[in-house]
Amino acid sequence: MDLAQFTLQYDRPSTDVESLKRAIANKLMYQIGKNPESALPEDWLHAVAYTVRDHLVERWMKTTRASYAQDVKRVYYLSMEFLIGRSLGNAMLALELAGPVREALRLLDIDPDSLPELEPDAALGNGGLGRLAACFLDSMATLGVPGFGYGIRYDYGMFRQQIVDGQQVEVPDYWLTHGNPWEFPRPEIRMRIRFGGHLQEDGGRVHWVGTDDVLAMAYDSIIPGYGTEVTNTLRLWSARATEEIDLSAFNRGNYFGAVESKNHSENVSRVLYPDDSTLEGRELRLRQEYFFVSASLQDILRRYRVGHTDFDALPDKVSIHLNDTHPVLAVPELMRLLVDEHGLEWARAWALCRRVFSYTNHTLMHEALETWPLEMLGRVLPRHLRMIFDINAHFLAELNAELGPDVERMRRMSLIDEQGERRVRMAYLAIVASHSVNGVSALHSALMRESIFADFARAWPQRFNNKTNGVTPRRWLAHANPGLAALIDSRIGPAWRRDLEQLQGLRAHADDADFLHTLRAVKQANKLRLAQWIGQHCGLHVDPAALFDVHVKRIHEYKRQLLNVLHLVSRYQRILAEPNGEHVPRVAIFSGKAASAYRMAKLVIRLINDVAAVINADARVGERLKVVFVPNFSVSLAELIIPAADLSEQISTAGTEASGTGNMKLALNGALTIGTLDGANVEIREQVGEDNIFIFGHTAAEVAQIRNGGYQPRQYYERDARLAAALDAIRAGLFSPDEPGRYQAIFDTLVNWGDHYLLLADYASYLDAQDQADARYRDPLQWSRCSLLNIAGMGAFSSDRTIAEYARTIWHTEPLRIGSPGGL
Repeated sequence: MDLAQFTLQYDRPSTDVESLKRAIANKLMYQIGKNPESALPEDWLHAVAYTVRDHLVERWMKTTRASYAQDVKRVYYLSMEFLIGRSLGNAMLALELAGPVREALRLLDIDPDSLPELEPDAALGNGGLGRLAACFLDSMATLGVPGFGYGIRYDYGMFRQQIVDGQQVEVPDYWLTHGNPWEFPRPEIRMRIRFGGHLQEDGGRVHWVGTDDVLAMAYDSIIPGYGTEVTNTLRLWSARATEEIDLSAFNRGNYFGAVESKNHSENVSRVLYPDDSTLEGRELRLRQEYFFVSASLQDILRRYRVGHTDFDALPDKVSIHLNDTHPVLAVPELMRLLVDEHGLEWARAWALCRRVFSYTNHTLMHEALETWPLEMLGRVLPRHLRMIFDINAHFLAELNAELGPDVERMRRMSLIDEQGERRVRMAYLAIVASHSVNGVSALHSALMRESIFADFARAWPQRFNNKTNGVTPRRWLAHANPGLAALIDSRIGPAWRRDLEQLQGLRAHADDADFLHTLRAVKQANKLRLAQWIGQHCGLHVDPAALFDVHVKRIHEYKRQLLNVLHLVSRYQRILAEPNGEHVPRVAIFSGKAASAYRMAKLVIRLINDVAAVINADARVGERLKVVFVPNFSVSLAELIIPAADLSEQISTAGTEASGTGNMKLALNGALTIGTLDGANVEIREQVGEDNIFIFGHTAAEVAQIRNGGYQPRQYYERDARLAAALDAIRAGLFSPDEPGRYQAIFDTLVNWGDHYLLLADYASYLDAQDQADARYRDPLQWSRCSLLNIAGMGAFSSDRTIAEYARTIWHTEPLRIGSPGGL
């Protein structure tokens, strides 16, 4: 048979209700192997997922063929996290199949509302970094940017958070228990990943020998675009042993030893962010980072070589984007592959690398910039340490040639930190290797150039730029908040899903009382849904008419959940002191995970739960204040909580949050922000107007002045009776009577040990802003007007806009041409 002339004949899946009903029944019978009588709910879920997936596959194949035929420049987005959430709803939204599928399920006597709730969140991320990556993949496909996401297929994710006696308990997240119908295993695509060993030199060439090897096996997931046939790929790597079993050990009766090597090898892809409080945990994290970048780089070069015999066109056909420092080992790995495996001269390989890589920085805190000890790096990846030394020597020589000799500058900018334990500065390596370095909000990018990377910005000012983050309006409005989406459609039409700037058209309705009442009704319906969920899952009754105050994000000292707790304790004390006062009823909702080794963050979670237990049980408070901590924050929980939020807590210390995307999602859904001038809050204020946001606290410049002037937090404690009362109540054990000294460390951290994140300095301003929010909420029409203006002002924060900027000014790629109505 002449395969070149062979055309595969297949039946394109139909989208009418009867065809979908038949397809679901067929999947249940022939793919899952169940009769309707014996099928479990998860079986029906998978039958629906396979049916919907079939509608994406043809687009996927067409996109792949077009990519090769047009020889386009591909973007490879490397990230340790892809927090994609549930896939079924997103796929149906992209295909516009939600209505027909729901009707088909009704005809099959299956509840179309309960079935999607059975789908587990893909445990591939933790917080904003991973959710940003997921939004970017969505926008890349929607805009036709030919791209791949690359990451790790974690068996258990980070962990499933349980709250036991008020404390976080980490248990495995078995998200793959029932399989994953959205992925395509690729057992034929396996990359060999090498660890350990030693170096040998022969005729000027370096050979890496004696290694312990692991295989990386590919799993592909489809990333659909909205309103386009372009469909991209998320390729995740799972670790496999080079040999499944030591048969000789097994035959000797050493059954555990027979699989010990296999288990050790495959630990690499077990969990996201292993506990790094131990040497073993830190080394496993290093192995994880190299595992996925090595597999990805080998795959990228394999794909490039399909149509090219040399590497001259590599920068014109390949753009590799480093999402934070976790994938920065891709730099020495690409050099290793080009020099050691493909025989390029070192200088030629380095010139290519510097045109291929681009890097996004996500932090302004030196302690959060990833570094690796030379001892560990040399033991685990000796070839890469040698390559980093070579890159550093080349860079410092280049720097001296361009700017003149300066020993102090060389010490500051060296890729090797020589002070104390010698360590490799991964962010510096990313900057030296990348043709573009961007921050993720205007403030963050400015501070990045002025502080942590000031020397590099002076040397290469053209290399630094800003790309303010964004969120996808498909997931975070159309899917998460269908009531609001339908209301917006009724006034400005549906095109905002691809052009979020069209939300500006809602401003014309800011004084339309009927529209504002309808907007309020939509919010109330979302609040009622969340209140019912809290009652069912948390055992707490909350009043949907109360102000829903939402603080959902990773638990971290700089994000200042503790400042919110101080405010709630003060609010509680005020209610008790003024029992007849006109207190605005409030429900404070927290959710988020603390890293397993982060003791202070876990202590804050316990304090939140202890405060909640006391306040919620106090009959004197009644419905005027409730506090709830929602366990195991996830994308699907965010889709429930965010549409119900009235007030969005974005209260990080100014100059610490790079951007934030939760602030964007909440404002897009009509929540008013209470926040500092930090990250993207600055730009949100510009877009929604100063009267429609509650800004408090010191600015980034003022924070620096306070710290430089010798900050004395105890002075704030002694001057403010409200603050002292709240802190004393926590220290004295009011919220922990069984262990009065439980929170002494929190008191000492804030009052005696320096209050690094300036909670006490911002406390009074924060309470004033909370009072302003109360006053605004007393006027329902005025609150709804502010809510509408927040929604209308969020057009600038679409991830489509962000990705269009990346594609034009950093990646320099053109959209695929397969009938997409979009473009860059």
